[in-house]
Amino acid sequence: MLVVDYTKDFVDGKLPVGEPAILLEEAICRITEQYVQDGDYVVMAVDLHEEGDTLHPESKLFPPHNIRGTEGRELYGKLAEVYEQHREQIYWMDKTRYSAFCGTNLEQKLRERGIQEIAIVGVCTDICVLHTAVDAYNKGYSITIYEDGVASFNPEGHAWALGHFRATLGANVTNSR
Repeated sequence: MLVVDYTKDFVDGKLPVGEPAILLEEAICRITEQYVQDGDYVVMAVDLHEEGDTLHPESKLFPPHNIRGTEGRELYGKLAEVYEQHREQIYWMDKTRYSAFCGTNLEQKLRERGIQEIAIVGVCTDICVLHTAVDAYNKGYSITIYEDGVASFNPEGHAWALGHFRATLGANVTNSR
């Protein structure tokens, strides 16, 4: 299970999804705890940027966000407590691109464990969640997206991405309840 970018900056900070992301808190925490309790592999895939890095492609598109060592990079709300409580069972992974697979050891970690199916929650549905899901599809993973566990600041992009997950990636788009 991948929890993508559910941080203070993306929920209500420097690059906020806002109310749609705030409303995910309960579902993301519940889903994460369920996967931990079931003994599944849980990954916190967390965006990481460096202060003043003008060469990163996102610096031309978005204001500075998820800067190393800032409060904005911390997990949002009760998810921080879930992570602290289950620290030994949850893998924290820094990522510097939209996809959790790009430039990380995520695929290696999944292959080592024989994982063939991944579930994804987090923000933004039409950016980091989408790019992660596309890479997962291209690497041969079966994908589940929890509709009540993803959100975007762009309602049209959110709706489009959910349809794309279903129609183009063959993902199981479901509700956690």
